[in-house]
Amino acid sequence: MKPIVVVGSGMAAYTVIRELRKLNREIPITLVSRDSGDSYSKPMLSNAFAQKKDINSLVQTPAAGMAKQLDIKLLANTEVRSIDRERKQLVTVSGEIEYEKLVLALGADPIRIPLQGDAAEAVLSVNDLADYAVFREQLKNAKSVALMGGGLIGCEFANDLATAGYAVAVIDPSAYPLASLMPEQAGRQLLAPLEKIGVTWHFGTSIQSMNKASSGFTLTLANGTILQADLVLSAVGLRSRIQLARDAGLTVNRGIVVDSALRTNDDSIFALGDCAEIEGKVLPYILPIMHAARALAKVLNGEVAKVIFPAMPVVVKAPAHPVALSPVARDAVGTWQLLASGDGVKIGFFGNSKNLLGFALTGEFAGERSEMAQKLAGT
Repeated sequence: MKPIVVVGSGMAAYTVIRELRKLNREIPITLVSRDSGDSYSKPMLSNAFAQKKDINSLVQTPAAGMAKQLDIKLLANTEVRSIDRERKQLVTVSGEIEYEKLVLALGADPIRIPLQGDAAEAVLSVNDLADYAVFREQLKNAKSVALMGGGLIGCEFANDLATAGYAVAVIDPSAYPLASLMPEQAGRQLLAPLEKIGVTWHFGTSIQSMNKASSGFTLTLANGTILQADLVLSAVGLRSRIQLARDAGLTVNRGIVVDSALRTNDDSIFALGDCAEIEGKVLPYILPIMHAARALAKVLNGEVAKVIFPAMPVVVKAPAHPVALSPVARDAVGTWQLLASGDGVKIGFFGNSKNLLGFALTGEFAGERSEMAQKLAGT
């Protein structure tokens, strides 16, 4: 019997296997990982430093333990070169692997912004344990960090590093923090609390060039501002890994295109997690991954199922000023309305029929996310 083959070893990959094992202990499963295959929580990477966590303490279960626990064949450090859809085979650096069904949980890569200057290649990003190890090592000799990006991950890193005693400069072309996720009145709530712990903000601009200095780097911003930093970290976003799927003739857009059953245009191939575009949406958050994994496990077990996403609040790990939000669809029609203010704000996005379509909660109101999620779901 040919196995179900899962490519990837992140949260999406291990969650769908775990859910499938709840339904069926007999189906052979092979996991193919280009790294060690150790299980860890990727969201922890952006707030691990202040907690003094190294890569060993971030690993929840080593690869061998996952293989035993889930009763799977695990191929670590194995790069996939191509997918032979006709023969239903993966072509890897270690040879061919046959599959009955194939699950792509490839994740995403950090977006790299091209910079001028002789130190442009020194920009770091943290997208996995290996990246975090490099980042942590370089922080040993640093006192100041320049952060490219004031979005969710950028704010989490800024809070974490400032809490650990680093001087942090955040540079973002938007007008305020978390601009792609919530309105200005909510985003600006983060400014003063994070400034208080050592964060400086540079909005409406970007890094134009990065050059080596006698100590660290000299950064020239598009607005003419000159900054000095010992280390530069990019947190401007992720791009779904779609090249393997594209080369195999699968339909891709911003992600690998799948339907509500997580199926691609090939009935034997599925995708989920950061690499997947589910009915037009790329949802790089924990809760969507969990719901998609449960639905896909049923499909892989031969059942008829589809993923239905409930209201799924997103929590920004910024203890200096807590934030919880439910992002609004890009094509949503409506207006943001202030519902309450104090040490933070409660703001809702209401459609033309006065129905709640999204919200942003900061400060003292962040704890109301469950209540607002219920209103969002209409319960």
